[in-house]
Amino acid sequence: MAGTTPGTPRVLRAMNDRAALDLLLAHGPLSRGRIGKLTGLSKPTASQLLARLEAAGLVVVTGTSEGRPGPNAQLYAVNPAAAHVAALDVTSTRLLAAVADITGRTAGTFELPTPGRQAGADTVRQVLQAVDGAAKTAGVHRSGLQRIVIGTPGAFDPGTGRLRYASHLPGWHSPTLLDELAAALPMPLEYDNDVNLAAVAEQRLGAAGGHEDFVLLWNEQGLGAAVVIGGKLHRGRTGGAGEVGFLPVPGTPLVRRPGQSNSGGFQELAGANAVLLHARELGLEYDQQAQWKDAAAQLLAHAAERAAAGEGDAAGDAVDADTAAAYDALLRRHATDLATGLASVVALLDPELIVLSGGLPAAGGEPLRELVRAELSELAVPRPRLVLGTVTEHPVLSGALESALATTRDEVFDTSR
Repeated sequence: MAGTTPGTPRVLRAMNDRAALDLLLAHGPLSRGRIGKLTGLSKPTASQLLARLEAAGLVVVTGTSEGRPGPNAQLYAVNPAAAHVAALDVTSTRLLAAVADITGRTAGTFELPTPGRQAGADTVRQVLQAVDGAAKTAGVHRSGLQRIVIGTPGAFDPGTGRLRYASHLPGWHSPTLLDELAAALPMPLEYDNDVNLAAVAEQRLGAAGGHEDFVLLWNEQGLGAAVVIGGKLHRGRTGGAGEVGFLPVPGTPLVRRPGQSNSGGFQELAGANAVLLHARELGLEYDQQAQWKDAAAQLLAHAAERAAAGEGDAAGDAVDADTAAAYDALLRRHATDLATGLASVVALLDPELIVLSGGLPAAGGEPLRELVRAELSELAVPRPRLVLGTVTEHPVLSGALESALATTRDEVFDTSR
């Protein structure tokens, strides 16, 4: 609301407008009378407010109320067409894009497999292809997007503009990449670490709602963390805060020059490869053709299923006692590995909450979470609450959309200008 004086009628109207729009986002379609009651505005003022927002294209009439005494009242809702945003979730093998309208409804998605990406120019072309695919599915044109948020492993160094901590992501390390993307996509572009965006999703939609200080530990293709302090993400000077996969931990050799190998002690101790190593040592079979993260998740899911069903009593499963014990040992070893690294994180940050997220914690489920909690209580003095993430379907993409929507709503819903 730059250029206005606090307390002026214009500012107060804008504040009431925003309050009404937020109520419509939270509750869905509301009548004039209901909006007046929820905001404390008189009926005439609520009517003027809705007329103003309708003229601005921010609300639409969606129908009438029924089933109550008296005449039916018109119902108002946020106009989905007021703005659209896009998000990209980038991994080493695919781009996953989505477009959402201003209400937060995902209107279109598009997945682009990207094997063997090398050149920066190819990366720009593929980003455009993914965005256009999602926009077409949503029924909008790329030029109609208000903002795009891109989530990648690692982080773009604010000083150099180059991607760091993600040597495994081909095509994204050109020093001119961000300039090329900005030239190809004229709307505002924002970039964030994928795990940070998963934390945004949990903070706004999931298990971290209402928490100002928490850590999200992500374990899937890689192992990393997001750190939220005072309600805000802490990114560090170069964007590397939370890259806990590089953390030296007991139980693994020191990894020197971890940036070159894109690995570190905690990654070696508790990543998907460590799960497969434990499985081989315990004599457990797994799909050798599957990606290692998928094979590790399958092993942990089977172990969790057996643990939840009771010792060796999983329905329809006739494995012998030795195999049952091996699955139990696998789950316990992985829990100890996770707790070992988390103990250092807890000692440094003392968070009120830890959220376990990503494919491996989701596969291990509640049995794994309880084992990690028990181990961590013996390894650390602070004892934060430990929960599983609840945003399990594309959490990085969900967080990117939420981030794009938050800024876009501040812009589009500002009626003081």
